[in-house]
Amino acid sequence: MIKAGVGLSQNLSDHRKAGREAAAQAVEKLEGETPDIMFAFSSIKYHQEEVLKGIREAAPEAIVVGGSAAGEITSWTTVFDGVNVLAVASDTITFVTGLGSGVSKDSFAAGAMAAKAVRDKKGGEIPDLFIMLPDGMTGNGAAIVEGVKSVLGKDAPIIGGSLGDDYLFKKTFEYHQDNVLSDVVVGVGLYGKFAYGFGIKHGWEPVGLPLKVTRADGVKLQEVDGKPALKVYEDYFGKDASDLIKEPLARMAYTYPIGLIVEGSDELLIRDPVIANEKGEISMAAAIPQGTTIRLMMGDREKAIAAAKTAAEVALDQLQGATPRFTLMFNCMARNKLLGVRCHEENTEVSRVIGSDVPMAGFYTYGEQGPLLGRKGTPAYFHNETMTLLVIGE
Repeated sequence: MIKAGVGLSQNLSDHRKAGREAAAQAVEKLEGETPDIMFAFSSIKYHQEEVLKGIREAAPEAIVVGGSAAGEITSWTTVFDGVNVLAVASDTITFVTGLGSGVSKDSFAAGAMAAKAVRDKKGGEIPDLFIMLPDGMTGNGAAIVEGVKSVLGKDAPIIGGSLGDDYLFKKTFEYHQDNVLSDVVVGVGLYGKFAYGFGIKHGWEPVGLPLKVTRADGVKLQEVDGKPALKVYEDYFGKDASDLIKEPLARMAYTYPIGLIVEGSDELLIRDPVIANEKGEISMAAAIPQGTTIRLMMGDREKAIAAAKTAAEVALDQLQGATPRFTLMFNCMARNKLLGVRCHEENTEVSRVIGSDVPMAGFYTYGEQGPLLGRKGTPAYFHNETMTLLVIGE
C-alpha cells in the first residue's frame, strides 16, 4: 500500500504556521495513515528554520527532506511564495536518507558521501531507487552525480533536482530531518516493492553551428573555438561583454543555454550559464570538459510544453501497468521564465497523462539529475532546463 497527499500554504505572516499548515494538509489526505517521509519545498521568503519546525510539528515521526526552491509546484497550481509538502505512507517501501557535505570543496566526494551513507544504513545494500537533492549554488553539479554513481553503480536509477533560492543566485538551503543546511547533498534511498517511471525531456533546439570547447577549468567555461567563451553570447545578442557581466548571465540567457552533444543520444544535454567575468569566462551550472562539441540552444514555449507531455507519457509507460500513486516534479526555473504565465500548462499536461487524481508535488530547480530521456538502465547525468519526473506506482 502506498498513499500520498500534498499540502500547500502561502501564509507569509507566520512562517512556522505555514510549514505546519502545508504538512497538516498533506497528512490529512493520507486517510489516517502515518507518513513515513515528507518532501518539503519552500520559497526563501520564509524563514527556513521556522518552516521546518512547523513541518516537524505536524508529523514528528516522519523523515523530512527538501529545501528552498525557485517556485513551488503542486497538482493544481504553481506558486512563488509558498511552502508545499508531499507526505507519503507505505508498508512496501523503506525510505533511508543520507547526507553528503562540502559540495563546494569536493562535489564528487559530497555525492559519494550521500550515497554511501544511504547504502551503509542498509548494510551495504544498493537502493532500488535513489533521489538526490543537492545544493544548487555551490560546486559542480555534474561531479555530484558522478560521485553518487561511483558508489551505487554507473547505471544506477538516480533522479532528483538541485535546490534554488527564488532566482536570486545567492544561497540555497537543504532540509534533512531537523536541520536546515547549505552546501550539502541530501540523498533518499527507496528499498522495497514498488514500481517507478522516469520522464526526462527538455524540448530545446540547437541554433547556429557546432562549436568546440578549447579551454575549460571545472565549471568555468573559458574559451570556445579559441575565443573567450562569452563571445558566443556577445555575437548572438549583439551586446558588449561589459553589459553581460553586470548581473547573473542566467537572468538574460535562460532561453539560450548551451547544449552538449552526447554520444548515443539525439537529444543534447543542457548546461546553463550562470555568471560571466571580465575575462570573458562563463561559470556554468556544471562542468563542460575541454574538447566537448557544443551548440547554442533556443527555447520555444510550445515545444517546452510538448516536452513535458512526452516526459509524462514515458514515465507512465515505464510503470508497465502499475497504478501511479504520486509524482515528484523537478522542473528547471528557466522553463518557468520561458513559459511565464503559461507555466501551469506543464503541470496540467503532466496531470492529464499520469492522472488528475494522482498527487503531484515538486519545485523549480537549479539543475536536474537523471538518465538522458529517462531511459532506465542508462547513466544519470546532470541536466539544466529539463522537465524531470518521477512517478511511483504499485
